[in-house]
Amino acid sequence: MNAAKRREIFSRLQAANPHPTTELEHKTPFELLVAVILSAQATDRSVNIATRELFPVANTPQKILDLGEAGLREYVQRIGLYQTKSKHIIAMCRILLEQHGGEVPRTREALEALPGVGRKTANVILNTAFGQPTIAVDTHIFRISNRIGLAPGKDVVEVEKKLMKFVPEEFKQDAHHWLILHGRYVCVARKPKCRECIIQDLCEFREKDFG
Repeated sequence: MNAAKRREIFSRLQAANPHPTTELEHKTPFELLVAVILSAQATDRSVNIATRELFPVANTPQKILDLGEAGLREYVQRIGLYQTKSKHIIAMCRILLEQHGGEVPRTREALEALPGVGRKTANVILNTAFGQPTIAVDTHIFRISNRIGLAPGKDVVEVEKKLMKFVPEEFKQDAHHWLILHGRYVCVARKPKCRECIIQDLCEFREKDFG
């Protein structure tokens, strides 16, 4: 895929949705961090249902520590892998208080040192909470990047590096939100909705379905 096509893809996505953001509900960087940890292998909808009850009660590291692991599990038990996630969040809160003054750190290295936080989560926090032009590659972005020829790669790190290289600078801040939403609602896994797609004429997927 050439640079002109890539630019046009993001121009159209921007025109359709000028101010995209995560669908995870949050008011602070800490709330976002908790929500993203909970969202691994779970839907944003299920996380939002849980955090609407959790955050009014506990939305700081100290308040979640005060709940304790058993107390936290009561709020998140409908979310997949909730036991492991609860353990990670409690440990993460303790580190934030002991090492970061209760604040979410603003560097990749410090974020990735937190329990339950990997490269994708760190990129989401850096981008959405702190306005850094990172691209968090989830299953949707990995699928789209390979399917349409935008930034093909054998793993998420390769796709991320290619996107950081190929996405024009003015689109980098919002690129992963546009791609996630496009993958979630249009370029879906089993049967992409090519008839509804605003970039289908730019897409290099050979098996387009207009049925």
